[in-house]
Amino acid sequence: MQHSFRPPGDSRADSSPARAVVPASASGPADGAPPAGAASVAPGAGRRRPADRATPLADCTADTAGGLTFDIALPEAAERWDAALLLHEDDPVEDAVRLPLVPSGPRLLRAVLPSTVPLGEGRWKVSLAVGEEPPRRVAPGRSDLRSLVARVPRTGRTWLGVRIPYRTRQGNLSLRAWQRWPHAEANELRVVENALTVRGRLYGATAGPGAALLARTDADGASATAAAEVPLASVGSEEFTALLPLRSLPVPEDDTEGGGWSLWLRPADGEEPVRIARILDDIPDKRRVIRYPAVPLADAPGALRPCYTADNDLAVRLER
Repeated sequence: MQHSFRPPGDSRADSSPARAVVPASASGPADGAPPAGAASVAPGAGRRRPADRATPLADCTADTAGGLTFDIALPEAAERWDAALLLHEDDPVEDAVRLPLVPSGPRLLRAVLPSTVPLGEGRWKVSLAVGEEPPRRVAPGRSDLRSLVARVPRTGRTWLGVRIPYRTRQGNLSLRAWQRWPHAEANELRVVENALTVRGRLYGATAGPGAALLARTDADGASATAAAEVPLASVGSEEFTALLPLRSLPVPEDDTEGGGWSLWLRPADGEEPVRIARILDDIPDKRRVIRYPAVPLADAPGALRPCYTADNDLAVRLER
């Protein structure tokens, strides 16, 4: 049976993004290098046809509210009303979100994923179902995701949903979805004089007395005692700024590599911390394309580097 909503699930092997295709909007000004302390972004690539030319292509267009429109040129199904796009986390297709495909022009079918339809946090495969035929995967065509860049969610919402289409390593179309509330969006990061400055915005919360940025060990996550805590520069606002001296983080004495700290924002004393992330743009996997400067350790070989996780959450990694 197919449903309109499924709770979040685990990522699947087929769902990993291909080496990132970065839009021009993510690479900074075209006429100059990024400012000192800013991240560097890998160059992008153009649209590619799937190896199997019989594989249907879906063009994706994002709207300012966070909804997605899919357009597929499929002559054999243009006059049928039993065609649909299926969004699913598992194979075979089960508990899929079904988006009806309806004719929208000569030999053109269209499906819409409204921003008001919840989609559990995770990676969702996109497949085409026509009548009784077995569903088949869809490949990404052209994507217009300009409205996702520096997106500002509408006020009055009780949850924040983000969906970014991307190409998997196998050349298929998938969606990376987030569903969070409240949310702390990292808008600007700078590494200057051995410190990380984070500027961002809170959604669904306001910074009050006791508001702080928390650095927690990756191993313990949300249940961990903060390894470092720095107060926010402003209180009584949805905007926040925090300065984290990276060398203040307690570095283990062993030679462990790859450990680190997750960064959280506590809106006020007594409130639950919120994971700091950057999801309001068009880059589904920032860890592959954005690299921040590292700060050398003071008393040991190695460095501390701000980075993004597989979920686009903000972290600091220990590099030996």
